[in-house]
Amino acid sequence: MKKDLEILPEHLAIIPDANRRWAKARGLKPWEGHRAGADNMEELIKHALKRGINCLSFWGSSLDNLSKRPIQEKMALLDIYEKYFKRLLESKEIHDNETRINIIGRWEEQFPENVRNVLKELIEKTKNYKKKILTFFLAYNGDDEMMQAVSNILNNCKKGTEITSQLIKDNLMTRDLPAVDYLVRTGGEPHLSAGFMMWDIANAQLYFTETKFPDFGVEEFDRSLAEFQKRNRRLGS
Repeated sequence: MKKDLEILPEHLAIIPDANRRWAKARGLKPWEGHRAGADNMEELIKHALKRGINCLSFWGSSLDNLSKRPIQEKMALLDIYEKYFKRLLESKEIHDNETRINIIGRWEEQFPENVRNVLKELIEKTKNYKKKILTFFLAYNGDDEMMQAVSNILNNCKKGTEITSQLIKDNLMTRDLPAVDYLVRTGGEPHLSAGFMMWDIANAQLYFTETKFPDFGVEEFDRSLAEFQKRNRRLGS
């Protein structure tokens, strides 16, 4: 029988909210909050791999993040992405744990060439790893994903094709990911923006914390896992 400490979500997804509010409370520029969030994310990934999380996902940016925010903030955010993902390319933890990295969303349409190239290199460099999965959602909205899936089915399936849950899953951006067991959102706003992974979180346990993401360190991360271990997932039974 496994100890409680070993009961972990197979797929943990995190919405790392409130970088900007964290910065504002300190009299800093918004991108300084994003930078602090990126630094924290790096530490959480190392810790999650060490704890034994097999599939970990982060929502890095929505389509609205890139289209509606001031150009100076957008450029700073893209610069943070480039620097952060270059560091990830050389991460000992990623390679020692044979962690395959996915990037999901419309980043190829939205990001400049220098950032796209780093992301493509990261995907290529880890594509044969099979032990763990680390996914970043960039320029992603859940409603956009669902509309794209419906469009794919209409365009590629014959008339009269039976619409099954598997057919829908096969046409999602997340087709290669397991369903989410546990969704954590930081920042004190207990809602799901733009339908984040709406198909895949249907049976997920939810955890909301007031803590802004740059302050959501490994201790609170572990507390969130301890909370998951207490819950009884009935899945409709």
